[in-house]
This record gives sequence, C-alpha cells and structure tokens, in this order.
Amino acid sequence: MQFILPTLYYTRQIMDRISIVPYQAEHQPWFEQFNKAWIERYFWLEDVDRYVLEHPEEAIVAKGGTILMALYEGKVAGTVALKKVSATAFEFTKMAVGEEFRRKGIAEALSREAFKKAREMGARKVVLYSQTGLEPAIRLYRKLGFTEVPLEPGIYQRADIKMEIDLEVSEIIN
Repeated sequence: MQFILPTLYYTRQIMDRISIVPYQAEHQPWFEQFNKAWIERYFWLEDVDRYVLEHPEEAIVAKGGTILMALYEGKVAGTVALKKVSATAFEFTKMAVGEEFRRKGIAEALSREAFKKAREMGARKVVLYSQTGLEPAIRLYRKLGFTEVPLEPGIYQRADIKMEIDLEVSEIIN
C-alpha cells in the first residue's frame, strides 16, 4: 500500500526547508555560478550577462533594484534579481536554481518573494524576457500569473517572449 501525503502537508514541509534572504556581497559567486550554468547550457553569455553576473551590486542594486537568494536547508540554492526599469516597474531577471536543488519549489518561492519585494519597492508590474524553448520556466511564469505582451526588439538577443504581471491585481501577493 502506498502512502500519499496531503498536498498542504507536503508543501509546508518543503517550504519549511526554504528561506529567502537578501543578497549580500558574499553571494556573488553563487549568483554568477547558478546563472552561468543554465545560460551556457542552453544559450551563450551575452555581454550584458557577463556584466550583471560579475558586478551585480553595480548592475542591479546600485540602480534601485534588488537581489534575493534562496537557501535550502541552509545552503545557497538559488537566486533572482529585480532590475528597476521605472518608478513602478521592475524586470524579473537572473533567476537560477542550482542543479542539485531543482524541483524542490525554490523557483516558485523565489518568485513569490520577489513579487512581494517589488511591491514593497513601489512596483505596479514586473516584466520578464525569456525564451519559449525553456518550457518549464514558461509554465511556471504562466502559473504565477505572467501573461505574454509584445516583445520589443533589441533587449536580449536570445529572448523571444516578453511577459508581465500586474502586481495590483495578482492573487499571488494579495
């Protein structure tokens, strides 16, 4: 006989293992490593990637954005950045989870916390640029409430989709 845990219990058990903390300078190697790993696996590093990954304080934080780090049972497991694009909008960028920590709810936990943080920072919406070939990521974004909007040219070479979420109506953080 197979024992199945109720979903709520299971979710609570997983979420108890994950904590989301503000970025500190000592997190830079993980921020860079996690993001380089997935970008190089599927694509190529663009100049803007190198700059942001090597100098996140200058590229993100000093310009009014923020970076969050996920810890799983105390170990650095993932990251996401919110890059300020206007007084009321942030770009959801550089989300990555270390390979050994995937499929544990970390990306969703990072996303939800990023939405809360963006709202605290005055955002009304969050946008992201992605690649439709990253099907699991696109599914997660849709699950979280992102919708597709027209993609303007010239932002990222590899991006073929732009999505946004309206934080004022999103059920994720309300």
